Amino acid sequence: MADDKFPGWHGTTILAVRRGGEVVVAGDGQVSLGQTVIKGTARKVRRLSPGGRDVVCGFAGSTADAFTLLERLEKKLEIAPGQLARACVDLAKDWRMDKYLRNLEAMLIVTDGADLFVITGAGDVLEPEHDIAAIGSGGNFALAAARGLMQTDFDAETIARKAMAIAADICVYTNGNLTVERIGA
Repeated sequence: MADDKFPGWHGTTILAVRRGGEVVVAGDGQVSLGQTVIKGTARKVRRLSPGGRDVVCGFAGSTADAFTLLERLEKKLEIAPGQLARACVDLAKDWRMDKYLRNLEAMLIVTDGADLFVITGAGDVLEPEHDIAAIGSGGNFALAAARGLMQTDFDAETIARKAMAIAADICVYTNGNLTVERIGA
């Protein structure tokens, strides 16, 4: 992810795979500036527990912006416990319409184990096809690999780990230092 203020900053790769009643969200740990790895152990997948209900979130983009969005999502889930779709739509509305939030540069993947969504600053709340969602610099590589691996008998975590390894081999902005969270089943 790059912008005019910090040219050359690149984000991460986040992948979510749903299979067998569970969802696994995996994120790499790399943050790059141009051709330099600034950090290889960033943690971009988090577990939230608003109202005692677990939600797993992965983010790509500006870390401060993503944390702002995660805090907002958590508040939305406290208002509407167990209603992830409603909370995501409310967050996307705020993100699109609020003068301050509109400038935030991040994307989120969120799941409660039943629902799986990608939330963008353009006001999108997308439920991915094929039970796979991916965002970030290496997202398309991980998505393609995971779609191919869905033809196997592997469980969700194995698919996520193998797909992220493939993405890390292809995308210079993705590494193999994974944070993996599982929810459901």
